[in-house]
Amino acid sequence: MKNKKVIAQDWGLIDYKEAWDQQEEVFSAIVNLKTEIRNRKAGTEGDEYEEETLTPNYLVFCEHPHVYTLGKSGKPEHLLLDEKGLIEKQASYYPINRGGDITYHGPGQIVCYPILDLDNFFTDIHLYLRTLEEAVILTLAEFGLRAGRYPGYTGVWFDADNDKARKICALGVRCSRWVTMHGLAFNVNTDLDYFKNIVPCGIDDKDVTSMQRELGYEVDIIQVKKILKHHISVLFNMEMV
Repeated sequence: MKNKKVIAQDWGLIDYKEAWDQQEEVFSAIVNLKTEIRNRKAGTEGDEYEEETLTPNYLVFCEHPHVYTLGKSGKPEHLLLDEKGLIEKQASYYPINRGGDITYHGPGQIVCYPILDLDNFFTDIHLYLRTLEEAVILTLAEFGLRAGRYPGYTGVWFDADNDKARKICALGVRCSRWVTMHGLAFNVNTDLDYFKNIVPCGIDDKDVTSMQRELGYEVDIIQVKKILKHHISVLFNMEMV
């Protein structure tokens, strides 16, 4: 039996480390529950196992104060600031346990952390990433913005087929026993100057953009979040609670 119910939460503007710790707590609880269920089933025979325990799912939205995070496959030298520079920019820095290289989070950017048991949906991490990208692409389309994918890279891009390629959404996830954490960072009204202090996602010859830059005006981030949540729920066939 699959649990399609997803608990939607908005943590507001929250320190990155605090959000990371909260993610880890929820993530570990789900992984441990799956292990417990598997062990209980392994200790039964035939039809003796009747109890059906469902693993929970969460979809978390938030924003972070200025922070740079480095994924497991990233290079520390892709952060172009020293400790003094970080202080001047009022930014923090964390090497973390997601995939991908370095990225930036800050106010005006929607950060979405799906903490899902993919056994409740589909066990395909490639499809999982493409589905998150599709939700962002559909969200942008509602604002008249035509975005797509860049072959060989994750994330959501504009003009990926020419020299004007620019990225508007980065993805980086961790998955253990088909339970996910981390997620996507979607630039809405983001201060793009902060991206000048890194080699974004390890790509040094492509631009980074935001909805505000593309549309020429500040966007209602609450509205964007609402639309994004809707598209995620439809694409994953979620029942939001």
